[in-house]
Amino acid sequence: MLLAACTSAPAPAPPPPPPPDLGKFTSQQLAWTPCGQGLDCAHLTVPLDYAKPSGETVRVGLLRHKAAKQRIGSLVVNPGGPGGSGTATAASLAKSPAAAPLLDRFDLVGFDPRGVGTSEPRLTCRTDAEQDADRASDIESDSSPDGVKKQLAETTAYGAKCAEATKYGKEFLANAGTRDVVRDLDVLRAALGDEKLTYLGYSYGTQIGAAYAEAYPRNVRALLLDGAIDPAQSLVDSLITQAAGFQDALNEFTKWCACPFAGSTEAFQRLVRPLVAKPLPAGAWKLSFEDAITGTFAGLYSRGDWPALKAALEQVSKGNGRTLLAFADDYYQRDPDGHYSGAIDAYFAVRCVDHARVTDRAAIDRAHGEMLAGAPFLTGGTPDTSELDICSTWPVPPTSAEHPPRAPGLPKPLVVSTTHDPATPYRQGVSLAKDLDGVLLTYEGVQHTVFLQGNACVDRAGIAYLIGGTAASTRC
Repeated sequence: MLLAACTSAPAPAPPPPPPPDLGKFTSQQLAWTPCGQGLDCAHLTVPLDYAKPSGETVRVGLLRHKAAKQRIGSLVVNPGGPGGSGTATAASLAKSPAAAPLLDRFDLVGFDPRGVGTSEPRLTCRTDAEQDADRASDIESDSSPDGVKKQLAETTAYGAKCAEATKYGKEFLANAGTRDVVRDLDVLRAALGDEKLTYLGYSYGTQIGAAYAEAYPRNVRALLLDGAIDPAQSLVDSLITQAAGFQDALNEFTKWCACPFAGSTEAFQRLVRPLVAKPLPAGAWKLSFEDAITGTFAGLYSRGDWPALKAALEQVSKGNGRTLLAFADDYYQRDPDGHYSGAIDAYFAVRCVDHARVTDRAAIDRAHGEMLAGAPFLTGGTPDTSELDICSTWPVPPTSAEHPPRAPGLPKPLVVSTTHDPATPYRQGVSLAKDLDGVLLTYEGVQHTVFLQGNACVDRAGIAYLIGGTAASTRC
């Protein structure tokens, strides 16, 4: 089970201006080639380590849909994660009727951050079999001293596998975080021929946007940040508030569902808790307690998935875990053949270098207790220790630390925040809009991210902002 983004650390200085010898990267000609359905694909070459621009290089995967009419410039998009594919998101938006006004005026460009998707090299840690074994393991439920020792040994081995299996090893891991993705994004802006960046970021993509705003405020034309992450929030606090956010979404779901098998937190617990001892058949696999929780998380991201989640939980009540496991597989990005995309490995690699490291076991245990207090639907297992434990033993140190973003000279961004967002709770967007002196768009609903997903009020405001560059505080 994952909960997608210790003390507050001083604000780090923004990256220095690019040195003169980055010119070979910023002036590169992108070799766009057709890749089907009216789309073009390319790779952007960037330094592996920006402190050594004449050293090894890596390639960032790109996908473009060219503007149909009066072109303003490029609209660069990232869906979050960390580990989400911007090329897949751009391909999906290119077919979206809601995005049509933007497709007329912008070249829509999706990018896969270094290590992700079509980028090269791919960040790799576990094999498919090892990932399956980790999901089936109950080691995280053992909070005894011996259990904790086994967990730390396992997470230390995981970090070592990431360094061993990924090209360039520890050097790649040390340069996989948001700090370096932001530098790649500015090289991309220049290579696209745009004087200023127009950017659409969802979820973790808002963290990329906020960090870019800090590093290059005068290179920004417009930033639309939807499902905002608060960069000032510690890793521990982000996990605690997100657990509470999913409990809030589950409460809303149970009001809607009003079904005997999941009509309250207690009913949900009675349904899934037996899976701790006895997983359910689910096709070629079994549905464990942890996968049942993860599948429920996945179904709570959008109210549009609630009917399918209700059906999945009803199946569980009848002894069939297939559909709820499919929700969990979608979350972990395991395909029907049992292959994983690698997004989970990228998630950990970025999170572990983006946050101040937490090594105090007492602090980690306190965090788990607070997560359970804020999310009682987790009772029966243990909130996932893996993120805090993996990051406490990660083979390279952090390259960033949580801090309130400051971006003097930044054009006002538009921050979209949803009142019952389970993954990035509403207050995070409020804080980010305040810190960046931006405009807040509040959406009253239960889902994670909303722009270009069918709400006319949000879409109208966001499209007007991206095309015209101005926005007013709005409630939809």
